Amino acid sequence: MLSSDKIEDYIRTVQDFPEPGIAFKDISPLLDNPKAFQQVIDELAEKSAPYGCDKVMAIDARGFIFGTALAQKLGVGLGMIRKAGKLPYTTVTTSYDLEYGRSTVEMHVDAVEQGQNILLVDDVLATGGTAAAAIRLIEECNAKVTALAVLVELKELEGQQYFKHIPVITNVSC
Repeated sequence: MLSSDKIEDYIRTVQDFPEPGIAFKDISPLLDNPKAFQQVIDELAEKSAPYGCDKVMAIDARGFIFGTALAQKLGVGLGMIRKAGKLPYTTVTTSYDLEYGRSTVEMHVDAVEQGQNILLVDDVLATGGTAAAAIRLIEECNAKVTALAVLVELKELEGQQYFKHIPVITNVSC
């Protein structure tokens, strides 16, 4: 098994992408290493298990990779929170600010059931805007986010400010 320090070696930083001043965390090297990827999923599943979940909701697009594997590992269903205009059925929608612009996300109105406990999954927690928007959608449909699981948390961007009431589970903080 790899150490947590080793996981960081599989996350490449690309400067000035997608906009000047952004240090993008590229997970491609991690996905290319099956042992590193398996360790990440095992750790996230172990850390999230105490919070219980009936379903995993994954955020577009790289969150789908981790969300799918976690849902499989936890034995629960998977729902998707996507960028606007990508889902074919009736949706709930919300907009939010990014560190480099504005975006909109949506999910199917029946993606969660009333009272369900949801594990929200994404690859990176930066400013927290995307995850906060996803939580609003889930709560609008009367489900509860029990934890947010991410591969990487960018501490300097203080994304946890939105999640005082929700535990944030991560593999790597930088």
